[in-house]
Amino acid sequence: MDLKLGGKCALITGATAGIGEAAAKLFAAEGVRLVLSGRREDALKTLSEAIAASGAPAPAIIAGELDSADGCEKIAAEALDITDGQIDILFNNAGASMPLDNPWDDAKWDASLQLNFAASRQMSAAIVPGMQTRKWGRIINTTGAMVTPVPNAAIPAKAALQSWSRSLAIQLAPDGITVNTIAPGRIDTEQIRNKLHPTEESRQAFIDRFIPAGYFGEPEDLAVLAVFLASPLAGYINGAAIPVDGAMLRIT
Repeated sequence: MDLKLGGKCALITGATAGIGEAAAKLFAAEGVRLVLSGRREDALKTLSEAIAASGAPAPAIIAGELDSADGCEKIAAEALDITDGQIDILFNNAGASMPLDNPWDDAKWDASLQLNFAASRQMSAAIVPGMQTRKWGRIINTTGAMVTPVPNAAIPAKAALQSWSRSLAIQLAPDGITVNTIAPGRIDTEQIRNKLHPTEESRQAFIDRFIPAGYFGEPEDLAVLAVFLASPLAGYINGAAIPVDGAMLRIT
C-alpha cells in the first residue's frame, strides 16, 4: 500500500532505541525526510547511518534533553532550522516509566510530568504554527496505561497527555491537523526489560496473567501504526487513543 508520505518531513523524539528507532526506519522506507532527536548522540549517529545504508536519505540528528521547557524549545528550533520550517509530522515518542520507591518523591513527580506530558505540549507549541500555515499536519503522542496497582510517576502524566491530545485534536481539526495517541502495552524494549521486567521469570509471569496474545510486542508492532496515522490515508482518524497491547488485560 502506498501511504502517500513521500516528500513529508517528520521529527521523532526518543529515537535512539525501541519504538522511536523502529518508527524511524519505517518512516524512512516510506520516503519521509527525518529529524531524529534523543539523548544519546552515538545511538542517533548509528541509526542515521543504518538508514542511509538502506538507501534512504540520512536523517538529521539532534542530541538533547526534553527535561525542561528550554531544552524542548532548543530541539524544536534546531529541527525547524534544519527543515526550513517544514515539519509535517511530529511523533512525540520520548518518555520514561518512573517507578516510585517513595510515592511522595516530589523530584520524580516533577521530572515525570515534564518528560511524559509537558515536553509533548512544548514541542507541539513550537511545531504546530507551521502546520497551521500549510493546513496539514500530524501529531502522534505515545501514552501508556492510565492506572497501575503500584505507584509510578509516569502514569498520571501519560493520562494528562491523552486528555490534552483529545482536546488539541478538536482545536486543530479545522486546520487539517490530526492528533492521536498510541498506548503501548508491554513492548520488548530496553526500558521495559531494565525497569519493569528485569528477569525472564517476571516477564513470563506478567504474560501469563495479563497478555492473552502470549508474548511481549515488538517495537515495530507500534511503529507501523504511527506511520499509518501520519499518512494522508488516516486523515479522518483524529482524537483517537489506540492501544497496541495484544489484548492486554489492564487490571488495577
